[in-house]
Amino acid sequence: MATALVAASPVKGVVPFRRRIGLLVALLVLGVLVAASLSLGTRTTSLDSVLGALFDPQADNNDHLVIRELRVPRTVIGLVVGSALALAGTLMQGITRNPLADPGLLGVNAGASLFVVLAISVLGITEPGGYIWFAFGGAAAAAGAVYAIGAIGGGGATPVKLALAGTALTAGITSIITLLLITDIETLSSYRFWSVGSLVNRDLETVAVLLPFLALGTALALTVGPTLNVLSLGDDLARGLGQRIGVSRATAATAIVLLCGAATALAGPIVFVGLVIPHLVRPVTGPDYRWILAYSAVLGPVLLLAADIVGRLISYPGEIEAGIIVALIGAPALIVIVRRSNLAGI
Repeated sequence: MATALVAASPVKGVVPFRRRIGLLVALLVLGVLVAASLSLGTRTTSLDSVLGALFDPQADNNDHLVIRELRVPRTVIGLVVGSALALAGTLMQGITRNPLADPGLLGVNAGASLFVVLAISVLGITEPGGYIWFAFGGAAAAAGAVYAIGAIGGGGATPVKLALAGTALTAGITSIITLLLITDIETLSSYRFWSVGSLVNRDLETVAVLLPFLALGTALALTVGPTLNVLSLGDDLARGLGQRIGVSRATAATAIVLLCGAATALAGPIVFVGLVIPHLVRPVTGPDYRWILAYSAVLGPVLLLAADIVGRLISYPGEIEAGIIVALIGAPALIVIVRRSNLAGI
């Protein structure tokens, strides 16, 4: 027995070591993309200029002005939004046990979009910075409604009931949004720029306003990993192990609302980040949600910043919004994942 344990002990350390190395590599890639995001664009600047703009800015230096006023905010937004969406997507797939779940499944994107449309059409708000509280409130209201509907009846808010409630509410809200847009051309004109998902025309003050919600949502997400591992075994077994199913799902749902609401308010309804990232990391992390969440927090920004950089470079001197590039990247990636993976369970 002792010999067997000694022989097995190195093997037990192989997977955690691989996970740590993989996470370190992901962090290095993220660092490179942050540097690229600050350097590349219609006006390419050197790394020396980037460092000078960050640590020794000069008021009469145009490169420093571009970096500090334009690229730093969009890079920071890419970091926080990418991380928030990837974490929320992982939580969604965990609590619903649906491998194709993403933040939109709880009606978050639809609720945020509806409130933004109402803000534009009823209150006349046209600046992205003015949408943030409406988008956040709409996301929270929709997710709360989905959870309340899913909790009705026996068994509480089960994964199937949550998915059905979210799908039904999203369909209803989308119909209302369409009706409002086709009857108001001015609202459509303002809404369409927000709806594609973008990291531009936002400032650090907007990030600072929503940062407490993002921080709290991230903290809840990272602490709920062990709970998701138990929930993945099934509700009956989870209860047998002493897990409080309702409290666990409510905690995860709160984190999803905070993360998705703030991310959608900042950048618009960006799709595929929360759906694709958890699948990309599982071959390295395995089914352990503690590691899936950690990797998602790093690789979400990697995908979003990469998309933003590509969007700046491929349509010079203009640019394509990050949300469009993410969709172009995410759709083929998801097809490959579906073809190569068994999505019967997660």
